[in-house]
Amino acid sequence: MAASGWINGKVKAVPSGDTLVIMGRAKAETLPPEKSITLSSIIAPRLALRYGSDEPFAWDSREFLRKLCIGQDVKFKVEYIIPASGREFGRVYLAGDQNIASLVVAQGFAKVKQQRQKGDTSPYVTELLRLEEIARDQGLGCWSKEPGAVEASVRILPSLTIAEANPSGTKGFVAEMKGKALQAIVEQVRDGSTIRVYLIPSFSFVQVYVAGVQAPSMGRRLPSVVAQKEVTNNVDADGKASRDAQEPPILGTLQKPVASAVTYSEIPPDRFGKEAKHFTETKVLNREVRIILEGTDSFDNMFASVYYSDGNTAKDLALELAENGFAKYMEWSANMLGAETKRKLKNAELQAKKEQLRIWTGFQPPVTNTTAIHNQKFTGKVIEVVNGYCIIVADDILPGGSPSAERRVNLSSIRPPKLVDSFGESKTIEHFACAAKEFLRTRLIGKQVHVSMEYSRRINISNRQVAANKTNIVDDKILDYGSVFLPPHVGSSGNLLGANVAELLLSRGCADITRHRDYEERSHHYDALLAAYSRAEKAKKGYHAKKDYPATHMNDLTTVPAKKARDFFHLLQRNKRHSAVVEYIFSGHRFKLTMPNETSTIAFSFSCVRCPGKNEPYSDDAIALMRRTILQRDVEIEIEAVDRTGTFLGSLWESKNNMAYVLLQSGLAKLSSFGLDRISEAQTLIRAEKYAQQKKLKVWENYNEAEVIPQRSLAGQNGKETFKVIVTEVIGGGMFYAQIVGDRRLDNIRQELASMKFNDASDTLIAEDFSYTLSDTLEVQPEHTPSDTSEVGVEPKNHVVPLRFKWSSLFKDEVDTLKDEIPPVGTSEAEDLAANVPSDVVPFNPTKGDVVLAQFTVDNSWKRAMHSPFICPLPPFLLTSLPPSALPPDCVLPPTQHHEPIHL
Repeated sequence: MAASGWINGKVKAVPSGDTLVIMGRAKAETLPPEKSITLSSIIAPRLALRYGSDEPFAWDSREFLRKLCIGQDVKFKVEYIIPASGREFGRVYLAGDQNIASLVVAQGFAKVKQQRQKGDTSPYVTELLRLEEIARDQGLGCWSKEPGAVEASVRILPSLTIAEANPSGTKGFVAEMKGKALQAIVEQVRDGSTIRVYLIPSFSFVQVYVAGVQAPSMGRRLPSVVAQKEVTNNVDADGKASRDAQEPPILGTLQKPVASAVTYSEIPPDRFGKEAKHFTETKVLNREVRIILEGTDSFDNMFASVYYSDGNTAKDLALELAENGFAKYMEWSANMLGAETKRKLKNAELQAKKEQLRIWTGFQPPVTNTTAIHNQKFTGKVIEVVNGYCIIVADDILPGGSPSAERRVNLSSIRPPKLVDSFGESKTIEHFACAAKEFLRTRLIGKQVHVSMEYSRRINISNRQVAANKTNIVDDKILDYGSVFLPPHVGSSGNLLGANVAELLLSRGCADITRHRDYEERSHHYDALLAAYSRAEKAKKGYHAKKDYPATHMNDLTTVPAKKARDFFHLLQRNKRHSAVVEYIFSGHRFKLTMPNETSTIAFSFSCVRCPGKNEPYSDDAIALMRRTILQRDVEIEIEAVDRTGTFLGSLWESKNNMAYVLLQSGLAKLSSFGLDRISEAQTLIRAEKYAQQKKLKVWENYNEAEVIPQRSLAGQNGKETFKVIVTEVIGGGMFYAQIVGDRRLDNIRQELASMKFNDASDTLIAEDFSYTLSDTLEVQPEHTPSDTSEVGVEPKNHVVPLRFKWSSLFKDEVDTLKDEIPPVGTSEAEDLAANVPSDVVPFNPTKGDVVLAQFTVDNSWKRAMHSPFICPLPPFLLTSLPPSALPPDCVLPPTQHHEPIHL
């Protein structure tokens, strides 16, 4: 206080047309002092209390002073105090030394008090009288001379409450006015979140609770009535003694209490209760506010959103209370509000808790399973969509072969949509879970994204629930969550990160928002996610529509017997190419494909292309290449065959690129010649393999071109190679086996065969039954072979096998030619021949299907032969001398091929 007695302050309230409540300057963490000052030397019309009528122009007088002074800085001086009532009278000046009393009198809203001694009038009062005279002459305010002006200025307050005036009570009134903005003036503040207002223009006096928050209580008085135990007569009507004095007396006809005492027990205000009330008073007391009724509770208390003006900005009282730590967020009353308002209140309370403001001083959040992740941002390419809420991103900074290059990112603050079934169990809606995965696959696979990691959570693997707060739990797994942003469109401005993927899922109704606890970490863009969820819920998009969707069934041919897959192969031959999606990478050349048009899933492998197997060098490189190029991409396939395991063989294209060519050119696969003639782009694959060989890439790192036997080839037309070959076997009308002329590998095989040593033995055939003619039986004794060759020794059996009747005449002619050369059985020549057979010769008796090696005397070449059910009684040299048409049908002599092993 200054020496002259003048005090600076701010007007907090205006109770009437001549009274102000002024608060001083507050010290740190303390409430400011307050004074109620009545303007000296003037008197304004009196306002009615709850019911009744005001004096003429009383409301207008109060409104003029309220609008003039509320919230303004003033200086005042107390002139005198009435001891009986304690009322303080004084002068109050606005900035610029404007006397407030003079301004009120000049507008005719107050009269100057009559002075007791007219001769003792001060200059201050003289000025007031002059202004009053001017206002009277001009007919201002209460001096108005207009007809009906006095009656119109009288405010008649309603005698009925809203519940009494409305036929359906308070609930009916709130239901009728819900969502509508009502103008009101705050007359009282009960506590920080409860106000009493006049609704304009009906002047209904109502008590309103601020929806969504609750401020600390201001305390209350609880009355307690204690009846004295003394009564005029302790005998009841029947003359019996009264009950024990310890029990409450039962008032009968002869019992009357002498007296009772009423006492009150005071419940003190809650911590920061006074501060919260003072905060609300400084914001809305005696100010015009906008009230939007939201609902009622079971006691018919009205809950509303209260908005007041702060300069040119409208502010929410509930939000201000929560942000400054003066109120708690109340979920049950916040459910009356919109999603956006709820989100703001929740975030405001969370921030106040972190900063430990006011009522949250000393607040210690409980231990949670979420941990914030700071300063982890990276850019990469999406290579896999695990499900609709988890993706795998390859970090651009890390090398492709590094184990940490692929990072699993769970989308923050969203989860699969779930519905509660008739048994009360919450189940995931499979239709929208699949829709979310397909949406991410089509939008993200192969695209560059920006990832901002935000928090991690420990999850129990067995039930996918949040794990307990324990350490060293085997079944627990740490999941990392973050926000994923698509790159911004070219020329776009504002959002430098592009669209939030989680927000896109929520806006389409393919995901649900995660309801985090107060102390849990959440997405840094949780507000935008809640807004997207609210839009989808309001528009009834996705699962919000509550519709039943048919289940999609896929025929999985990877889990059925191979025969069923082979049967399905004929159906796929109708079209040359098919659209498919790569679901899984088994190895560098074998995949799992989904064919949407055929609603089937198949196992697919490249034809004639093989990558390193498991745990072999460069196996992981081949898998990594395929994961980054075709996994979950839309591809085209051409199926050429199916193997015995049910795996379909063919070619695969992604964006018109043959992926087998990519593997071969990268040196991560080798080309097999078997079945290469079925591939339409065989020459392209051969050139890709040769390129990798020349560069010595990956699997060809030890390739030595000098060790490879060159093949003679002639350049033909259209870039094809022409070879001079010898046909060794004809399979069908369009397929045959051939040996390339000049292939050194054939010479090596012949040299190895020539160096082989066999036992020299003569084949003897003895006929026991001479009843057969030469046309039905044959007795054969082979000639001695040349000394420089060795033949396979055959020990004949002691019986004669009858010849087939369908032999050709050519074969019979050959038999007749040899008839005279074979010595008859029993002659001396036959005995001499049998005596020359060594005694230690082991008989050779081939069985059905055995492959034998024989030297044919026609060209002294070694051929391969297969034993048939018919045992031919002719020696090898005779077989080689016969044309094919003369041989029996069961005598099979497959030609020799250089690429097949020789079995002895």
